[in-house]
Amino acid sequence: MDLGIKGKWALVCAASKGLGLGCAQALAAEGVNVVITARGAEALEAAAAALRLAAPGVEVRTVVGDITRPEGRAAALAACPQVDILVNNAGGPPPGDFRSWDRDTWIAAVDANMLTPIELIKATVDGMVERGYGRIVNITSGAVKAPIDVLGLSNGARSGLTGFVAGVARQARIAAANVTINNLLPGAFETDRLTKTLAAAAANAGAPVEEFAQRRKATIPARRFGSAAEFGAVCTMLCSAHAGYLTGQNILLDGGAYPGTF
Repeated sequence: MDLGIKGKWALVCAASKGLGLGCAQALAAEGVNVVITARGAEALEAAAAALRLAAPGVEVRTVVGDITRPEGRAAALAACPQVDILVNNAGGPPPGDFRSWDRDTWIAAVDANMLTPIELIKATVDGMVERGYGRIVNITSGAVKAPIDVLGLSNGARSGLTGFVAGVARQARIAAANVTINNLLPGAFETDRLTKTLAAAAANAGAPVEEFAQRRKATIPARRFGSAAEFGAVCTMLCSAHAGYLTGQNILLDGGAYPGTF
């Protein structure tokens, strides 16, 4: 199927590795020009080189900087001729016990995982409306739907973003202009983030990390962790020309781990 997005421009945040890179790879494979951001120059340039090799017909631009800072967002937006597709992504706050989190810790989590995507939406959505095309995908977390005890910072900040998106995505001025805003909620995917979360949970349970990882897989009907490639494929589908009637939704990718109907 032709997804109808060849030649468009995408800004993909935190895309040097993990789920962000998976999204950039899938978009580039469909002919989308990509601007990718990350804090680490070496990993970012390596990712860009691999993207150019895999998709020689697209333009790949890199922006080194912290997307959670105003100057990082300004640099990323300046590098993109026009943002047709925005993939909001940022490293999640660390796991831990809420008793040890002070106000500054909470503010940092909310700033990175709620306010940063809101600022990027604010900076791009009106241009999308004027052009009559826009796809915004926020990478949040399965913990929004099924909270994890050690991820309280993520549970809170990303739930705030989810509530914000639920309202904004349904503004008629936006939705009627073929501009959609959706959230992708990853469950357990093979990323550095999962490694850290498993290590924290294993420590709390007093079990070896590998043993705890096997236990975690056993709770997932698919009996495995997800891959960044399959996550990127779903993200790209949401960004396609065929997804204009899908907006304001929370798409859970967790191998069937969530046991509910809604």
